Amino acid sequence: MAASNRGKQSVRNMFLSLVVIVAVAGVMYLFIPHDEKKDPVKRVDYRVELLTAQRAAPYPVLAPQGLSDEWKATSVTYSRQDDNTWHLGYIEPDGEYIGVEQSTAPAEKYIAQVTHRAEKTERTQKVGDQVWERWEGEKYDALVRREKGATTVVTGTAPFERLAEMAAALKAK
Repeated sequence: MAASNRGKQSVRNMFLSLVVIVAVAGVMYLFIPHDEKKDPVKRVDYRVELLTAQRAAPYPVLAPQGLSDEWKATSVTYSRQDDNTWHLGYIEPDGEYIGVEQSTAPAEKYIAQVTHRAEKTERTQKVGDQVWERWEGEKYDALVRREKGATTVVTGTAPFERLAEMAAALKAK
């Protein structure tokens, strides 16, 4: 008889433990702040890296000016050791990625790397008074300009109109 009682108590105790765990989890959910609408991508301030790159790079380092606050800078790097490579990543207002890439590396190899193997098309695109090559790929499309000993690539998942908007905003400070 005692063994039969012990089995019922074990099931009852497991059920009570489960109720306590669910209650504690519910209280934690209610009182720990959470915001489902908050954007998980953090904005970065790239001013210091830009100044460093502009002093060190053997080409005019470009960064956008005049973009609205809806454009969010998300990543920045400059590496003198890796062919003076400048990278500035953005999320544009529709949530697509755009990267500004510059380097003194051999152009074809560098373009393939930063565009994830996009291929050059026969088309060009005029942005302001400059002509850019159009590259298209499975992952990224790109606008490419080669001059002054460096290659500049505006690349990403955004459509060409947004890539051109970024290219138009690029200025050397």
